[in-house]
Amino acid sequence: MSAPVLAVQDLRVSIGTAEIVRGVSFAVEPGQTLGIVGESGSGKSMTVLAATGLLDAPGAVVTGSSVLAPAPGAAGSPAVAGAGAGTTGTQLVGASARTLRRVHGDRVGFVFQDPSTSLNPVLPLGRQIGESLEAHRGMTPRQARTRALELLEAVGIPEPAARLDAYPHQLSGGQRQRVMIAVALACDPALLIADEPTTALDVTTQAQIVALVQALQHDRGTAVVWISHDLGLIGQVADDVTVLRAGEQVESRPVLDLVDRPQHAYTRELLAARPLLGQSHPAPAYPAAAPLLTVEGLDVRFPVVTPTGRTHVHAVDDVSFTVRRGHTLGVVGESGSGKSTIAHVLTGLVAPRAGRVDLDGVDVLGQRGAALKALRRRIAMVFQDPFSSLNGRSTVGTSIAEPLQVHGLARGRDGVRRRVGELLELVDLPAGWADRYPHELSGGQRQRVSIARALALEPELVVLDESTASLDVSIQARVLELLARLQAELGLTYLFIAHDLAVVERVSHDVLVLQRGRVVEQGPARQLFADPREPYTRALLAAIPPVRPRGAPEPA
Repeated sequence: MSAPVLAVQDLRVSIGTAEIVRGVSFAVEPGQTLGIVGESGSGKSMTVLAATGLLDAPGAVVTGSSVLAPAPGAAGSPAVAGAGAGTTGTQLVGASARTLRRVHGDRVGFVFQDPSTSLNPVLPLGRQIGESLEAHRGMTPRQARTRALELLEAVGIPEPAARLDAYPHQLSGGQRQRVMIAVALACDPALLIADEPTTALDVTTQAQIVALVQALQHDRGTAVVWISHDLGLIGQVADDVTVLRAGEQVESRPVLDLVDRPQHAYTRELLAARPLLGQSHPAPAYPAAAPLLTVEGLDVRFPVVTPTGRTHVHAVDDVSFTVRRGHTLGVVGESGSGKSTIAHVLTGLVAPRAGRVDLDGVDVLGQRGAALKALRRRIAMVFQDPFSSLNGRSTVGTSIAEPLQVHGLARGRDGVRRRVGELLELVDLPAGWADRYPHELSGGQRQRVSIARALALEPELVVLDESTASLDVSIQARVLELLARLQAELGLTYLFIAHDLAVVERVSHDVLVLQRGRVVEQGPARQLFADPREPYTRALLAAIPPVRPRGAPEPA
């Protein structure tokens, strides 16, 4: 067994009197992937940030040991305290800023969840990749540019030479994540930290990123620490898994042992909460099955300016579908397929070039003035990120009360407060939480507040745009159960937009598959998932991580 690239022992993080990370220990060897899993607030990211010297929380105190092995051929530093007898390497806990600058980007590379916030929006891609090469390898700008081109080719960026001078906003989300991988691997680091790098990506792009990291890891022998809340994904990338809960390490085992024989109750909860394709059945539908929403020939185009002149993006191209009252239509497709654009048309955020949208006999696109205001009550929307969609300076009660006041749905201050309390209880939150602020709630609780705010309108149709994509699997499962209960009790109709097909199968009665703005396939959920007709639909299903870890035999 080779020496570990990173050895962490009894790592602890305290902020004030609160101990956030409690004695976590792990090691990762060359060519190995360690998965770290747990819900939001479990301490996953904080543990890795503290272990690599990136934690920058005010008042945080980090103790324990985190030793990074020396580069091959390097003389190494003297044995470090707490690292074990005879061990050489760089102690990252308590390291100086100069030491960390020497290590980060050189020996340790980082790929974070959101590449749009990790990449500099005002620097071209070639320059961003070349920065670490100039700083750590002493390359000239011209040499760094040549190496940047090689890296863009290695991570599969189309037309890499043309992309060297492009900016992050000119790439798709998956392409930006590939660029982040190129930045992270520019100096051939011994250790790659991947913190939820595929959470916001659709299943096919996620599969491509996973395959890319694994191929580069195989070629370079890089050790990887992969942080995720998705045990299905971890099963495909990790050799060993560490499970964290509330900052405490509850289980550390080889991935196959953990999936087949979980020892801790919390691990069993995480495994049970995973939505699994082929093992979900939609909830019973509201009895009436007449169409509530009918969309015909929808066409949406966005003007764009390119170096060659003005053109347009055909975001939605001749899309037609119906949503039955009391049912759920799942809308799936890769990023850029037109899913969210359709949602924005329904809610009045985008004006289509052509098409008709009919809500129970009312022309949605033709309403104006008071008629439009009345129509807006009938269609509500729940967005992906509740932290962004809720006003951080307003209390929960104020956010829920706003639509009540705009549409006159409650009388007087007491009436509004009483209705806010009823809506909070409807989504299984205490009425007293009306005085709390969004930052005082967890992600799942904030999403429940967003749902309560949508229900304040007493809508007939609720558009859910990736409303569970950013949630942990256990919290996601509880939110999906809540949506099913509300649909059964209130007779709600859902347009459920998602890139996770296992979730779509669980909640949907019918499914619409989109590709590049066009309808590829649509039909009853059970029929479509059991026997997809189109190659694109089959490709989406094939990209979903399987139940069993990679390379594992099926249990007898």
